[in-house]
Amino acid sequence: MEYDDKAGRPSRPPSPKQNVRKNLDFEPLSTTALILEDRPANLPAKPAEEAQKHRQQYEEMVVQAKKRELKEAQRRKKQLEERCRLEDSIGNAVLTWNNEILPNWETMWCSRKVRDLWWQGIPPSVRGKVWSLAIGNELNITHELFAICLARAKERWRSFSTGGSEVDSEDAGFSAADREASLELIKLDISRTFPNLCIFQQGGPYHDMLHSILGAYTCYRPDVGYVQGMSFIAAVLILNLDTADAFIAFSNLLNKPCQMAFFRVDHGLMLTYFAAFEVFFEENLPKLFAHFKKNNLTPDIYLIDWIFTLYSKSLPLDLACRIWDVFCRDGEEFLFRTALGILKLFEDILTKMDFIHIAQFLTRLPDDLPAEEFFASIAAVQMQSRNKKWAQVLTALQRDSRDVEKGSPSLRH
Repeated sequence: MEYDDKAGRPSRPPSPKQNVRKNLDFEPLSTTALILEDRPANLPAKPAEEAQKHRQQYEEMVVQAKKRELKEAQRRKKQLEERCRLEDSIGNAVLTWNNEILPNWETMWCSRKVRDLWWQGIPPSVRGKVWSLAIGNELNITHELFAICLARAKERWRSFSTGGSEVDSEDAGFSAADREASLELIKLDISRTFPNLCIFQQGGPYHDMLHSILGAYTCYRPDVGYVQGMSFIAAVLILNLDTADAFIAFSNLLNKPCQMAFFRVDHGLMLTYFAAFEVFFEENLPKLFAHFKKNNLTPDIYLIDWIFTLYSKSLPLDLACRIWDVFCRDGEEFLFRTALGILKLFEDILTKMDFIHIAQFLTRLPDDLPAEEFFASIAAVQMQSRNKKWAQVLTALQRDSRDVEKGSPSLRH
C-alpha cells in the first residue's frame, strides 16, 4: 500500500479477513478456550443449551485425559517393576553361574537345574565364558596360533596392497585371484555387519578386531576361506569375548558339521539338512507345510540365511544372543527348531501370503518380536517324528541318498 501511494496508484481496500481480524478482541489459545470462552462481542451469544453442551464436552475431555494419564502412569509403573524384577533375576543368575556352575562346569552343565536356567537366557556378563565352554576347543587352537595366523593375514594384505605375488605353501592350491577376492569380500562385508550399531564399520571400535578374526581364519582354513555370513558370527562373538578367544570359538563353531556343510557349500549334505527339516515341518505345522508346498517355497529360500548367520542378521541382536545361548547347549538341532518356532509363531500370517510376500517376510523378521512369546513358540515344537529324533532322522536321510536326490523328506520305513 505504501508503494502504491508513492507510485500514485490507488490503494487496495483491506480484505474482509483483515477487518474481521481487527475486530477480534481475543486469541483462542486451545480447544478448551474455544469450548468455554464466551463469544466475542461482535458475535451473537451462545444459546444456553449450546453453552451447557460445550461444558459437558469439556468435562468429558478432562475425564478422558485423566484416564489416559492414569493408564500411562500405570504402564510406566509396570515397566519399572518389570525392569527391577528382570535386573534382580539377572543379578541372581550371575551369582549362580559364577559361584556354582562355572567352577563345577564338567559336573553341572548338563544338570536339569542348569539347563532350565540356560533356557531363560545367559546373563551378558558371563555369556562369553559359557559360550566358550559349551562350544569347546576340539581344534586345540591357542592364542599363539591365532597370533601366527593374524601375522600371516597382515603380511598377505600388505602383499596384495603392494601388488606382490607371494604364495604360502598352504595356499598353493588356490589362485591369487581367489585369495584376493576373499580378502576384498571381507572388507565389503565388514561395512555391512550390524550397520545400525556403527561399531564394526571403518573407524568403529571393533572394526579392526572383526577384520583380524576374519583375516586370520582365511589363513587358518584356506580351504574354506571367507564366506558371506561369517562376519555376523564373528561380530557376535567379539561382543562377548576378547579377540583371541573369539577366534578360537569362531573356528570351532564353524568346524561343526552343520556349519561346515553350509560354509563349504556341500550341496548333498545341505539337501539332507533341508529334507530333515521338512520332516519336522510337516509333523509340527501340516497346514503351513502344505501352503509352502503349494507355493513352491522350499526351505533353502529362508533357511540358508538363518543358518549362515545363526539368526544374528534376521533377528534383533538381544534375541539372537538368546538363540545362541540354547544353540551352544543343544547344538545344530536347535537351529532348525528355532526355524520351526518362527514359522509356528507367524503361521496365521504366512498362510495368507503368496510366495513373494512369504520370502520377504522371512528374510527380515519383525523387530518387535516378544522374547517370551517367541521362546514359548519354540518350546512347543516337537523334535520327534515317528519315534525318531533329529539325529536319527538326519542319519537315516544321509543313508538314503535316493530320498535326498528326489527331495522327499518322507521316511516310510
